[in-house]
Formats: sequence, C-alpha cells, structure tokens
Amino acid sequence: MSSVTVFVGLDYHQAFVQVCVMDAKGSVLSNRRCDNSARLIVNSVKAYGERVVAAIEACCGAAALADELLAAGWQVSLAHAAYVNKVKQSPDKTDWSDARLLADLLRVGYLPRVWLPPANLRQLRHVVRYRQQLAEARRNAKLRVTALLRTHRVEYGVRRWTKRWIAAVRSCEALGTEGNWVVGELLDEVERLQQQLNVVEARLAALTADDPFVQKLLSYVGIGLVTAVLLRAELGDMSRFRSGKQLSRFVGLSPRNTSSGLKQADAGLIRAGNPQLRAVLIEAAHRLQRLDPRWATLGRQLRRRGKPGSLVAAAVANRWVRWVYHQLRDVQVS
Repeated sequence: MSSVTVFVGLDYHQAFVQVCVMDAKGSVLSNRRCDNSARLIVNSVKAYGERVVAAIEACCGAAALADELLAAGWQVSLAHAAYVNKVKQSPDKTDWSDARLLADLLRVGYLPRVWLPPANLRQLRHVVRYRQQLAEARRNAKLRVTALLRTHRVEYGVRRWTKRWIAAVRSCEALGTEGNWVVGELLDEVERLQQQLNVVEARLAALTADDPFVQKLLSYVGIGLVTAVLLRAELGDMSRFRSGKQLSRFVGLSPRNTSSGLKQADAGLIRAGNPQLRAVLIEAAHRLQRLDPRWATLGRQLRRRGKPGSLVAAAVANRWVRWVYHQLRDVQVS
C-alpha cells in the first residue's frame, strides 16, 4: 500500500457516490461509482494511498457522511456548491466530471470550503429550524384569517390578535356560516401551533441553559431566546471568523457594491447567509433602537441624514453584529 497523499472528490447522491481519486500530479487514479456507504467508499480508496484528503459538496446528507469518513481517518472538507459550479469550464454536467473537479480543486488548494458544524450543533439546528417552520405555519394561518375578514370588509376597533379581538372574530356574523366555521378552524390551528411553539422554545431553553455563547447574548438588552439560539445554531462560535466585517458579510448585512468604471453604486445588502437569520437580526435592530440608548442614538443620526427606516434597521443590525463579534470572540464553546 502506498503512503502518499491522494485527493478524493465525492459527488454525493442519495443512492450512490461518484468517487474520484487523484494523485498530487493531477493524474486520475480512479473515478467510479460506489454505493452510498462510508465503509465501501473507504475500501474503494485504500488501495491508492494511506493519507486521504477528500472534498464533498455541501448538501443534504453530506455532513453525516463527512463525519463517518473523518472517523475513518480521512481529512474531509465540505465544498460550497454554488462557487464550485462557477468554476466549471463546460456546460455539460456528469457525475464523473463533478467528482474530478472537486478532487482537482482540492489538490491545487482552490476548493471553496464551507464550515462543517459539529454534531451537537447540527442537532440544535434541527430544533431551531423546526421552530421556524411552526412560526411560519402560524403566520400563514393568521394571514388567512385576516384575508377572510378583509374579503367581507370586517373591521374591529381593537388591536388584532388580542383575546378580545379573537372572541369577536369567532362570533362574527358578517362572515356567514361557512366563513365563520373556517375562521374558527384557523383560530384553533393558531392556538395549537402556539402551544407547539411554547414546547419547542422550552426545549431550546433547556438545550442552551449551560451554553456560554447563548447566555452571554441573553444578557444584552433587546436580545431574546429565539435570536440568541438562532445565532448560536448558525454561527457556531466566533473563532471561525477573522473579523466583525467578515461576520457581517456572512449573515448578509453588508452593503453590496456594484461599481464599474466611473459608476460607483450600491445595490442593497449582499445576497448571502441564512435569510431567516438576517430577518431575525433586522427585527432585533428595531428592538435595539427602542431599548438601548447606544443603538437608538445611531438610528436617530441616520434618520436625520434622510435614511429610510429599512436602511436604518439594516445599518444598526450591521453595526451590532460587528460589535457583538468582539464581545463573543473569546467565549469558549464546545
């Protein structure tokens, strides 16, 4: 058996994996399909070298396979699928060429990597994203209720979604028999979803009760459990970012420059990061402007300069994220 290093590109599919093995000179030693089993993949490569450096595009199931290959002694990196696609030199797509490209990019040091979160953080993400799905379902049910009321031109002089408002809607004769029944079903769904959200949020609180990252965030004015846990789940820890500016770009809060030649222009925020995380941070920025004098002052300064409210909120979120990077970069997390 050779002791040289080999570079392996893995094109992942649910049923199989295309495995390309390449040596340091760029010669393809093997490029064939293998059943989606870490044991079989390891066995198919072991004849070519003892030290294996592998790359697999980040997709559903890739992180679990990477964990199994790491346990087998491989060095595994997750590749950014969109950036890998941009460096392809052919419009054709085959598993053979995709696996070869991953191996070659890894060999020459040009692989666009993404972070592989540890298993405990991926478990936390399952719960966080389940909560997001429940919150979205609750929002949709509420929108259907208000849409029915708008269809029948029903207005109440009280604040929406208070107990008084809900009681009035349940007994609204203007909706008709069937409309009233539908609204009752939707309101029951909203109540059920809220109960599920309470259970999930209690579980999140228990999961992160001893997490120093989350507890530090919760000590800041205007930051609640949902914001703190979502940041923990998506960011992991601050040690993987070089600066607050890099963190701000990662979460999609930095301005996007579209300058060319003599034209200098901005085009809103960069299109990057988890959209739910960015939305939660901008919501937090609105709260910070009400509750924290420091960020309220920044918001007033921007509004006096004629900036619209949406831009002010994004700017405050951007500054807060860069500030919180320095507060949390030394926090040790597991």
